[in-house]
Amino acid sequence: MQSRIQKWGNSLGLRIPKTIAQQAGLSEGTAVDFSVRGNAIVINPQRYSLEAMLSQITPENVHKEIDTGGIVGKEIW
Repeated sequence: MQSRIQKWGNSLGLRIPKTIAQQAGLSEGTAVDFSVRGNAIVINPQRYSLEAMLSQITPENVHKEIDTGGIVGKEIW
C-alpha cells in the first residue's frame, strides 16, 4: 500500500490507510513515537502499563490532598 507525503503548515504529513492503522492498533488521537532506523521511519504507538506509570511516582512529585468543598448531596464521609 502506498501513500504520499504532503505539506501541512511547516511540517510534512502522511495519511495512514485505515487497514494499516487497524493492524497497528492506531486510532484517532493515539500518541506515537517516531524514530529512524537506517533510511526507514518507524512509528510506534505509546503503550503504558499501570506498573510503569506508578514506578514514576516519588515522594517529591506526589501531590497533597485537595479540598473539594463541603458536602453537597447525600455523600457519606
